[in-house]
Amino acid sequence: MALILITGGAGFIGSHLTRHLLAARHTVRILDCLAPQIHGQVPTGLDWLNGPGVDFIHGSVTDELVVRKALQGVTTVVHLAAETGTGQSMYEIARYNSVNVGGTALLLDVLANDRHRSVNRIVLASSRSIYGEGAYNCPSCNNQKRHYPDGRNMAQLSEHRWEHSCPTCGDNLEPVATHEDDPAKPASIYAATKYAQEDLVRVACSALGVDYAILRLQNVYGEGQSLNNPYTGILSIFSTRVRRGQHLPIFEDGHETRDFVHVQDVANSFLAAVQSPSALSAVINVGVGTKTSVAEIAAHLSVSFGVSPDLLMTKEYRLGDIRHNFADIKRLQKILGYQPEINLATGMQRFARWVQRQVLPEDKLNQANFELKSRGLMGE
Repeated sequence: MALILITGGAGFIGSHLTRHLLAARHTVRILDCLAPQIHGQVPTGLDWLNGPGVDFIHGSVTDELVVRKALQGVTTVVHLAAETGTGQSMYEIARYNSVNVGGTALLLDVLANDRHRSVNRIVLASSRSIYGEGAYNCPSCNNQKRHYPDGRNMAQLSEHRWEHSCPTCGDNLEPVATHEDDPAKPASIYAATKYAQEDLVRVACSALGVDYAILRLQNVYGEGQSLNNPYTGILSIFSTRVRRGQHLPIFEDGHETRDFVHVQDVANSFLAAVQSPSALSAVINVGVGTKTSVAEIAAHLSVSFGVSPDLLMTKEYRLGDIRHNFADIKRLQKILGYQPEINLATGMQRFARWVQRQVLPEDKLNQANFELKSRGLMGE
């Protein structure tokens, strides 16, 4: 029976993955610091951490003694632990680097210096954010050439020039699905730390003879996601406002798009990576392969709660936000043999039903936006 370590395993994805691993008769060890930003000042609903088949260690991936203890006897590491939040990362640079990059480096350092290491595979949770603005083509002048525009700067955003223009003809570019061989162009500190994690895992695992899989996750949503964190998770932020009868403020013009993937499909993708009998050593997109605008997802969510959509296009913007991104998922299907199962309508209904059973959280969106505006990272 394999012992699987999940760093950050008490969180959103980790809690779902744990259930899948236990059902597959694995033993799970979870290392998690139970950060208040994610779990609240007094964490609740975590009794399952003390359940059968689960070994819980309360601690940080930046603590060497804790990491050494957590790795003992482990065959596979699923590395989820990370600070998340594009906007917040732009002014808490040291903290994001310390946890995301430093924590990954420490994990690999302990493995590299352990002569008796039992770990034979690492599965890293990376992010679609490493693509930056992603891939585009120009329907007007050359539909075959792929363009990879730089991140939008404050001057461009302040003029409400949301879309990217073709450098040849000036017409708007159209987004196309990003595939794993597209260049990385991080547009935020968070994205930069995730890309650094990827390099650390790829180089260290290759040198140590440890197999790895890097899963680049699109926008993950679903039952169990933090409703307390105002810096990430657009659906959790919007769900609180719907329940409070407030309008949903939509950045830019609402036509920015994302690839929304349900947490069940993400957990199943991790399970497939953990259990793959073949060596992987691969980077794999995890999404559904279709794009949905933020205005559309907000309307879907409202309807799932049984209310009419009350959307406000604020024309506000944040430095580091991308305009469009959705995934090419051919590798997910070919290498891991997985095809996403939860469509958007079903996923929204499941999420809404779960949210309505939770304690109504405080709406912290204005607080988070104020922090960004006070640092010159957000405008309108």
